[in-house]
Amino acid sequence: MVSLIVVSGGDIASTNQAEELLKMCNWTELDLVEGLPAYSFMHARMWWMKDGCLWENNLDKRWEEETGEIPTEIIFPSRHSAASGNPSLTLHPIGTMQVPHDSTPQYGGKAADCPPPNPRIAAWWRELNKVASDLDDFDLSLETTHHGPWVETPSLFIEIGSTEATWGHEGAATLLAGIIYRGLGLDGGDGLGNWSGNGRVVITLGGGHYAPRGNFLAMHEDVWIGHMLATYALPFEKDDDGTISGMWENSLRKAIDSTKIAYPDGEIVCSMDKKAFKGWQRQAIRDLLEELDVPLLKRSEIIG
Repeated sequence: MVSLIVVSGGDIASTNQAEELLKMCNWTELDLVEGLPAYSFMHARMWWMKDGCLWENNLDKRWEEETGEIPTEIIFPSRHSAASGNPSLTLHPIGTMQVPHDSTPQYGGKAADCPPPNPRIAAWWRELNKVASDLDDFDLSLETTHHGPWVETPSLFIEIGSTEATWGHEGAATLLAGIIYRGLGLDGGDGLGNWSGNGRVVITLGGGHYAPRGNFLAMHEDVWIGHMLATYALPFEKDDDGTISGMWENSLRKAIDSTKIAYPDGEIVCSMDKKAFKGWQRQAIRDLLEELDVPLLKRSEIIG
């Protein structure tokens, strides 16, 4: 059972994080895996892709087939792109569950599905907020679930944004590499965000891409975070006769199912931004959650 770190060779934000991480530990260079460089330290493995990884599906199964080792989680150091151009450090789960089954996701992944979220994301978010004070120019944020690749193993992206001007920022790379180092317990510690089978896990529904509800809730020590679905990831349609359709139901079902995989025996709940939806949309979400026996809680009910 290994923690697999997948590096995007054509991405300076990814390779800088990886190179900083290589300096922090006494890594052993392994035989090439699929003809690509790989390294080992303790339970961690690092695998360098030639270029980006958004379309590199089934990396977990491919690693297992080549090495005989089963990844229990995947970490993707990466760059983040945004039209705002603001310097940023972000974390997020992956998935394209709102994309129709017969469509091809624009940025990789499997249409109408989402990998399990990595249980470490909330703990790493809190750690990021603790250690990023020296990078005052960078915004800190979780992002809602988006893009590929498709894997079946709990995963997260840890990113430097948002333009070429900051993707190569060495201080940011060192800081995020340190979170991976401590977060995986490569410093000899226990790691951050180890799921023990006991806790409340929140799936957030609605709001913008930069996960304001997730950002707030995940700052609380007792909160675990599953998928975070922006309003655009819950697309509704309503016919003239009142029939409700759209990919919203598939998106919500898949997010719940994969979060349950990531958090066995966890108490799965949802938290909704009511202002993000029309009344009939809110009621449809409530009805589905009641059918699935997943509580819909207010923020005050989650954090006390």
